[in-house]
Formats: sequence, C-alpha cells, structure tokens
Amino acid sequence: MSSETYISVDIETDGMVPGLHSMIQLGAVALNEEGRRVFAHDTFERNLQPLPDATRLQSTMDWWAERPEVYAQVCAGAEDPGVVMRDFAAWVQTFPGHLVFVGYPVTFDCGFVFYYLWRFTGGNPFPHGGMDIKTLAMALLNTTYQNARKGQWPKRWLPEGGVHAHTALADAIEQGAELASMLHELRHGGPR
Repeated sequence: MSSETYISVDIETDGMVPGLHSMIQLGAVALNEEGRRVFAHDTFERNLQPLPDATRLQSTMDWWAERPEVYAQVCAGAEDPGVVMRDFAAWVQTFPGHLVFVGYPVTFDCGFVFYYLWRFTGGNPFPHGGMDIKTLAMALLNTTYQNARKGQWPKRWLPEGGVHAHTALADAIEQGAELASMLHELRHGGPR
C-alpha cells in the first residue's frame, strides 16, 4: 500500500462560486498518514488578487464587513493568482505518496482550488475529489451528515484553545489537528 500525504486546505473568498467570485487567500498544511506535521516547509499561505473578470457577492462582503481586521489581513500584499497557484502546485508536489486534498467542507474549498489550479496551471496535482472532514465525523459519530457539524463533535477532537480565525493557514492547521484526532480514533479505536 502506498503512503498518503494529507494536504489540509482552507481558503477565504469574496463569494461562493469559483470563477464568478474570487479566492482571496489560500492556506494549507501537509500531514503524514497519522495526521502529524513531520515535513519541513509543511505550510503554505498566500493572498491572491481578485480575478479581473469576477464580481464580489454582497452577502459575503457584508460578512467580511463585520470582520474588518481579518479582511485587511486576508487582502494584504495580494499577489497575482497565476503566480500563487503555480507556487502552490509546486509546493504540493514536493510531498511523498498519494496526495489527498482535505477540507471542511471539501466541496467549497476543493471547488475553488481545483478551478484555480486548472485555470492558472493547466493541471491539478491532486487526484479527483478530496476528503471531507465532516463526512469522516459523520461516520465516526454514527450520525447524519447534518448532525456532524463541529458544534456536535466531542471536545477531544478539537484543538485545545483553538479559535476559528477565518484566516486560511490558521484554519487549515486547526482542521489538520482535528483530522489527526479523528484518524487516531479510526485506526486505534479510541481517543489519543
């Protein structure tokens, strides 16, 4: 069996639809099969300039207006999205084994990242799809998808003192720690 590297990814956007709206921040952390950070240069975070042909979704911008300091951080020093995505693809390809995109929810983050990868690099270093942490929680809790929200998770899965920062790298690291706790239970039958 080949090894896997989990790439926990989080993004920030100015809307809900890739291409119609822009990804404005991308953060990721690389984890081994146990969900541990063991790689040198295991994080990636960059701010992206909005797409020239995209618009901003008003409801998303209203949400950001309630968090002006975070929004300023997410937009500071924004770079050309083509440069960022080429750098991201090259970074991802430095890790060994089968690369697994991990997100919460995976459909949102994966949709934007895959769109940007194809648009700006002409390819995608990840196989199709990705791992949804909420679906893994659903299976471990033996509940419905709707009841597998983070508010329903046991405290042992949540990083101690963790606060969802709404910045891509911090949130990718947080969900990576959550993944590690879930993988431990999945593979070893109980909390670590």
